[in-house]
Amino acid sequence: MRLKNFLKTLVFLFGAILSFGIFNADAASLQGTVRIDGSSTVFPITEAVAEEFQKKNPEVRATVGISGTGGGFKRFCAGDTDINDASRPIKEQEVQKGTEHGIDYIELPVAYDGISVVMNLKNTMVNVLTFEDLKKIWQPESKVKRWNDARPEWPNQPMTLYGPGMDSGTFDYFTEAVNGKAQASRADFTASEDDNVLVQGIAGDVNSLGYFGFSYYEENRTKLKAALIDAGKGPIGPTELTIRNGTYPLSRPIFIYVNKKAADRPEVQAFVQFYLANAPVLVKEVGYIPLPEKIYKLALERFDKRVAGTIFKDKETAGKGLLELMMGK
Repeated sequence: MRLKNFLKTLVFLFGAILSFGIFNADAASLQGTVRIDGSSTVFPITEAVAEEFQKKNPEVRATVGISGTGGGFKRFCAGDTDINDASRPIKEQEVQKGTEHGIDYIELPVAYDGISVVMNLKNTMVNVLTFEDLKKIWQPESKVKRWNDARPEWPNQPMTLYGPGMDSGTFDYFTEAVNGKAQASRADFTASEDDNVLVQGIAGDVNSLGYFGFSYYEENRTKLKAALIDAGKGPIGPTELTIRNGTYPLSRPIFIYVNKKAADRPEVQAFVQFYLANAPVLVKEVGYIPLPEKIYKLALERFDKRVAGTIFKDKETAGKGLLELMMGK
């Protein structure tokens, strides 16, 4: 009888130990580091995601840098980071650099943005800028030094320019849209990869003009005013509606790029899945425009299947919407 009771006790203890182990395994939190760098435009979204993710996974450290889209891709394509925030699609030379280092990538759109052309709030003389105005001001070797150099009816005051640095995807997108070639720009302006520096400069100078992502304008509406942009269909300002429907001329999608090998690490996989699942709420919270639910679903499928490469791979993609491209149409 004693032997029988002893055996029962052993079985109970073994079961308890096993159950305790299983419970702990299920409850065990993720560990490790997710290394992120890149676009200052995408930074507010990724920072918000990282903060919420770390609340639920305190043993994971998600570091988020702001070296600019191009600067971030340099690190990403060398294998130094797991994720790159990007305000433009990856360039062919960046893809080649990654291939040299054995880096493959998964491209995931996360939000819509509208590059906002902004002025000091006290500038009451200028409200609308055409693409011709923007080109005249920002083209290489531009002779515009004063506001009335661009248009005679504008103030006879010096024009102080602010904009993203050359490693910025916003710089690439803006210069291509306005001047017809990425990185084609005058050089005599105050440049920074940190959009908050640009905000401070423009807010402190009545004669200033600059550009950056919509979120930074939204956050500083009491200090700045956004120009209405006329691309031939009348003046349109950056708003949630005009960016979402693409009528604002400087609308664009923004992205994260995930190292395909790093995606198999549990902490990176969980982070990206959390990012896409919570983007609709967090994107809006930080002042950007969420994508349609269908696109987030397609992005998650793309990630879960580890579909590598870009949807912007050839000239045939020109003029197509993001949903079409994500669906492979």
